[in-house]
Amino acid sequence: MDVEPYVLQPGTDEVCTDLVAALPEVVDDAVRRDVSAPSPGVAVWGQPPIILRCGVPEPAGVDPTQAVLDVAGVGWRAVPGEGGTFFFTADRVAVVEVSVPTDYAPESATLVDLASAVSGTVPPV
Repeated sequence: MDVEPYVLQPGTDEVCTDLVAALPEVVDDAVRRDVSAPSPGVAVWGQPPIILRCGVPEPAGVDPTQAVLDVAGVGWRAVPGEGGTFFFTADRVAVVEVSVPTDYAPESATLVDLASAVSGTVPPV
């Protein structure tokens, strides 16, 4: 699977590499897929794909006063997008983005399977 390349934010390479190594093989019944020209911060599951990108910039237009969804100790902000929801960590040294297609509704359930890996490898701010 091709994922649009991006440049990891400075200082996030090691954390993102550790996160991707710790991620589960199955998320919300979707099996992990190979990524062509893999980035150290990308993982993909299922079809349509659930895509995790670590070390992305803070998303533009996200209201910092927006409610934060706590999933097993990891805070996430949800941003509705075309075809699904984008979730961004709100409290970690590296921003982790997870795009979840509406096929996996409720989209936030996917975060439960990712929480342990995120909390174990990406330190809080």
